[in-house]
Amino acid sequence: MSQKHLKEAFISNLNGTSLLEISVGLSLAPLCLLCRGLLLILYYLHYGKPLSSRKYSLLLDFLVLVSPLLFSCTVLSPVIFFVPPVIAAFCAGIFSIIYSQRKQETRVPFRQIVKDFQKTYLDPEYIPAITVFRVYVNVLTSISILAVDFPQYPRRYAKAETYGTGVMDLGVGAFIFGNAVVCPEVRQRSYMTQPKFSHLARQFFSVWPLIVLGIGRLLSVKSIEYHEHTSEYGVHWNFFFTLAFVRLAASLLLAIFPKNNSWIVAINLAVLYQLILNTTSLKTFILHGSDGRDTRVGVLNANREGLLSLFGYLAIYMASVQVGLWLLKCRNSVKGWIEAVCFLLLTVLVLFVFLHVLQAYADPVSRRMANLSYCIWVVAHCLTFFICFVVSDLTLVFTKLLVKGSSVPCCWNIVKPPNASKKHETEAMPMRREGKLSHICLISAINKNQLLFFLLANVMTGIVNILIDTIHSKTAFTLCILHLYMFFNCLIMHILHAKNIVLKFW
Repeated sequence: MSQKHLKEAFISNLNGTSLLEISVGLSLAPLCLLCRGLLLILYYLHYGKPLSSRKYSLLLDFLVLVSPLLFSCTVLSPVIFFVPPVIAAFCAGIFSIIYSQRKQETRVPFRQIVKDFQKTYLDPEYIPAITVFRVYVNVLTSISILAVDFPQYPRRYAKAETYGTGVMDLGVGAFIFGNAVVCPEVRQRSYMTQPKFSHLARQFFSVWPLIVLGIGRLLSVKSIEYHEHTSEYGVHWNFFFTLAFVRLAASLLLAIFPKNNSWIVAINLAVLYQLILNTTSLKTFILHGSDGRDTRVGVLNANREGLLSLFGYLAIYMASVQVGLWLLKCRNSVKGWIEAVCFLLLTVLVLFVFLHVLQAYADPVSRRMANLSYCIWVVAHCLTFFICFVVSDLTLVFTKLLVKGSSVPCCWNIVKPPNASKKHETEAMPMRREGKLSHICLISAINKNQLLFFLLANVMTGIVNILIDTIHSKTAFTLCILHLYMFFNCLIMHILHAKNIVLKFW
């Protein structure tokens, strides 16, 4: 076999992993975020000032926020179920040190601290968990698209061929989810007062970079005969096209239907698509082509997975718009967000029950078709991921109350409570704006240029695959390459952020 066909076989005909293993893996990023925040608070406790060195901040962020994820999807994957408890125990140890070493004048009974925590008011204009969710989806995707070409990356984490739940299968849907929760229809409060079709025209214009990137990827892949997984999207289609067309179709639907009813549109779309899959020959066509022998003759046959899966991805997008609208409702207190977490947990439980029933009696999860089971699975796991980040943020808010003046980038700001006396806010609510710290935060850096980060990761992945025989790489060499690749991408984002450069001109 040629090197091209060998690499294609290496990432084909896979079956995914269990829902439990994916759920355990999802807890790693929030735990890493919590660990980074606790280390910064501990540093402030010892030195009386925040970590201000950009060089050391980047190093800390990379080693704590990124490196553990690289190890977890390679050499630590056989013991993945033990990794979260170890990180959680480390976080508990740091918290114990902070709690025991806080200044004498700020020591109050633990019960009083909990009461103050519940009454704490948070900045309603910024929900850090949304930003962190989107950044980490980007980071995890960037790790996986290169790591999957190395033997140290478990085959069960790669995309499943037809049915199955691989980590990378979730990543595709999570990208759609992350884009939808911050889409213009969610963020723009003046949306309802604007002419709908004027807004729609602007959305059509805004996706041209994705279409250009899709065409660029198509031409480059074909010109250098880069290895492809054809059954992923088809012969000519790719994920950039999916992102662009889902965004366009969603903008059209949101111009027709009230955005507060987007969940109804999502359910109808996903259920109708599943009914068509089950009652017609559409499923057979997607899996085996028009002649039943996997023909790729004709545009529709050649790209059937990419074109027809748009219905499922569009359903995920519309459901995620509803999630975004709900998240942006003004909750300006810790108590309000604790109640929100409880509601989200109940929603996730209901979704997993539906998923279990569908997998048993209807159709298993299939990213290739983006069927109803896949849509429910993606939304359920994305909500789980988001809940973990909210809990991590709330834990850091609680810890900041123990150490007056401490700050953590990309964490909730504690703000002045309404009608609070000056004495109360001084004693229980340390006022400190953390926006100035964003210049030394890797998460903020990636967030500013997310599309560029994703594009850079794709280009670097191609370069590494061209220069290196990834399939036969040794473990130490693989880890070095993956760390250099991710550090280079993060360093570029860090430099751009330090110079306040945002490469967005559309």
